[in-house]
Amino acid sequence: MRGLEDQVRKALILPRTIRVSKTDNNVLLYYRKYEAYYICVVVKRLNGSGFIITTYKTENIKEGNQIWPK
Repeated sequence: MRGLEDQVRKALILPRTIRVSKTDNNVLLYYRKYEAYYICVVVKRLNGSGFIITTYKTENIKEGNQIWPK
């Protein structure tokens, strides 16, 4: 993801969708379209704040409970 830091930032600020992880309700997946794929930013919410676990490129949005937009 080196060189795509601005796209990661945009995914957090203006995501296409946000989903809750199927395995951990405190983990959110932020998706934003970029070129032919999506940027996914995986964020862990913990004690009122959060941190990025990882980021990756993917062709598909994973299943999970969509919380934004509703």
